[in-house]
Amino acid sequence: IPDPDSNWKKISVKIKPNVVKIPSNLFGKEARKFRKDKRREARARGDVDPMFESSSLEGPHTLSDSKPPNGKRKRAHIKINELLEKEREETKRNAEKAKLQATITTEEKSRYLAVDCEMVGTGTNGKVSCLARVSLTDFDGKIVLDSFVTVPDRVTDFRTWVSGVRPSDIKRDAISPAECRQIVGKLFIGKIIVGHSIKNDLKALMLTHPRRDIRDTARYKPYMKSRGGGGKLQPRKLKDLAKEKLGIEIQVEGESHSSIDDARAAMELFKLEYFAWEKSLKKKKR
Repeated sequence: IPDPDSNWKKISVKIKPNVVKIPSNLFGKEARKFRKDKRREARARGDVDPMFESSSLEGPHTLSDSKPPNGKRKRAHIKINELLEKEREETKRNAEKAKLQATITTEEKSRYLAVDCEMVGTGTNGKVSCLARVSLTDFDGKIVLDSFVTVPDRVTDFRTWVSGVRPSDIKRDAISPAECRQIVGKLFIGKIIVGHSIKNDLKALMLTHPRRDIRDTARYKPYMKSRGGGGKLQPRKLKDLAKEKLGIEIQVEGESHSSIDDARAAMELFKLEYFAWEKSLKKKKR
């Protein structure tokens, strides 16, 4: 008669444990019911009883409740490092704001304009981007210009879920591309323009601007991230920078983008690094 233990050893390696993860929001009776249901389902299929893995424990377990062996349930705690980081960011923002208010003059503020554009799609499958809205805000976030722009070609994708542009917007009270270029071009004269990926906005506006008078938050090194382990720097999304550095949410999923909000966010990011940014540019000129 073969040793039962040896037989078990032979077949046990072929049995893959059925591990089921207990949702982190289930505790007590709800967790027990979840396990009971999963065992019933496994037996109906002819499978072995599952092992249960809890997010509060390391590895699978088969305990009769959701508590760890010491009898105390582990709870999710807010990470202290994240709280400290948020506090540091908030302190930095407040310090920079106070410093700006105390030192920057009205004349200096007037040198800066933030810009953001919204596009719609033309051509096959709406792949060709065309300007449909332009927004300019000043140093303090006040609206200087916000206008829809008529599109000369047939729009095949309004991208409303992103752009916020609807068919009626580019028909009613919209300016022509030529008018837009003339108005924005005049407003840009002698100004330092702030934005995120400004080259895309300038391309849509069919305008150029001196490189020395551009402050692009997508190309500012402290706001960029390295690709891989210390590799080439690449731009970050404006929404991510706004949330991390400013503590505000823009471009919320499921909501249309606002070019005004994006322009204001870019300006606030610039103001947060105003002194360091301008100082670094002065060093490059030397």
